[in-house]
Amino acid sequence: MSNSRLPRHIAIIMDGNGRWAKKRFLPRNAGHKAGVETVRRVLTLCAEKGVEVLTLFTFSSENWRRPKEEVSLLMSLFMMALKREVKILHKNNVRLRLVGAPDAFSEKLQKLVSDAEELTKNNTGIILVIAANYGGRWDIVDTAKRLTKQVQEGTLQVEDINESLFKQNLSLGDLPEPDLFIRTGGEKRISNFLMWQLAYTELYFTDTLWPDFDKAAFLKALESFQGRERRFGRTSEQVQEQNA
Repeated sequence: MSNSRLPRHIAIIMDGNGRWAKKRFLPRNAGHKAGVETVRRVLTLCAEKGVEVLTLFTFSSENWRRPKEEVSLLMSLFMMALKREVKILHKNNVRLRLVGAPDAFSEKLQKLVSDAEELTKNNTGIILVIAANYGGRWDIVDTAKRLTKQVQEGTLQVEDINESLFKQNLSLGDLPEPDLFIRTGGEKRISNFLMWQLAYTELYFTDTLWPDFDKAAFLKALESFQGRERRFGRTSEQVQEQNA
């Protein structure tokens, strides 16, 4: 695999933790814990390959509909992972960011997130974005509300609102848009994840369950990405001429 054309930003829906556990006659929480190990592995691989941003869909705004016991376990695991991992991330120059609506989380969890972001904010290595209580539609609506408020306050003119300005005000507006989207677990949809940002992203779906997503599976996704021609509305001839 060539290292000359790799994605700057990879976004992943980590699906299949529960099914992984069920296949092994284990509680669902065992699958989520195994999934945390895969996060470490994939983050390390991304850093080694020079990927600038890794965004992980850890908890969607729709996941609150899951059984209360599982939601509680997920929140506990999130807190435990933050406590245990943030110093390691900081030591390895990783910058941590959370996107989503934090108000639904406990004050204790919100403080852990805030402290982790503060600790790592000046790091210059790979950016790890955790999308928690996040939804693509929420992101777009929230941006629209904030821009509308600026218009009402007189600090922004309606005529000044365009795609570029709107993009800058989205949750990841200061980061490059994802080049590669990966979803594990066999489902083939984006499930309200980064709806604006994925407009020109290369989509990759695999039946591999997230805890089983190893180095070989990751490299296979990168190879698929490298085999695609990204035209962004242009013709193949135009792209080939530009790359000549």
